[in-house]
Amino acid sequence: MTEKDLTDRKFYKAEQEAGFDESHAKTTPQTQSASYQLAFRDTDFLLREELRPVRFQLELLKPEMLLDEAGIGSTLVVYGSARIPSPEDAARTIAAATTPEAKAVAERLAAKSKYYEEAHKLGQIASECAVVEKGMRQFVICSGGGPSIMEAANRGAVDAGAETVGLNIVLPHEQAPNRYITPRLSFQFHYFALRKMHFLLRARAVAVFPGGFGTLDEFLELLTLIQTGKMQPIPVLLFGRDYWSRVIDFEFMADEGVINRKDLELFHWVETAEEAWKIVTDFYDVDCG
Repeated sequence: MTEKDLTDRKFYKAEQEAGFDESHAKTTPQTQSASYQLAFRDTDFLLREELRPVRFQLELLKPEMLLDEAGIGSTLVVYGSARIPSPEDAARTIAAATTPEAKAVAERLAAKSKYYEEAHKLGQIASECAVVEKGMRQFVICSGGGPSIMEAANRGAVDAGAETVGLNIVLPHEQAPNRYITPRLSFQFHYFALRKMHFLLRARAVAVFPGGFGTLDEFLELLTLIQTGKMQPIPVLLFGRDYWSRVIDFEFMADEGVINRKDLELFHWVETAEEAWKIVTDFYDVDCG
């Protein structure tokens, strides 16, 4: 018996079997029936209500496998608003307002364009550091894949010559990946739960910029996971103390006893990308000099 006999694959791959089906099948009422389709090629079957557990598994596996194949060991995740304009778009945002109320909101959003710059800088600084450990790239920038703060972080990574990840979500309104995401690392999710899981599976630090319900949801889930011990502590970098202190009164929560005062140490207040990156490098004892 030869080595070839021992190691050769004895069953055809699924794609080969599918090819046999295409080339050999005769056109008959039986072969044209949906029941005759190979199960993994039958989209209507895969989208049935009963197949939700299978879709969960597929949505967990696909990004995990492709990120492994791309050599991505860990990520620096960036959460933040999809509405804060870039500095170059700030004036246009204000000019597009058609009522005094809309103009006031546009001005407040434009005032936050500094966070677009900080997200861009953070993406660039982390990517320029280019940490590689055990053959895998570390602190690869990962965002929700949309515009504004997410775009800024991806853009900063691209300006540093690095690949960058985007985790988009299917929504009723149009939502497309920003153009700075590396195409082979641009993912789309149906389930919010699986998307949030992928944000944190490889996260070694998370930067949270001013944002709305989505950002708040992701931020509080992260704090809950660390607080309850379901996830080991990582640097959580909270940009914009003036903003977040009005959204959530953390001190009040501690005073009321609904959280421990020590829980206020689960995150770090920061205002600049340099501050944030120093916290990350100090935490992991990484030298980018």
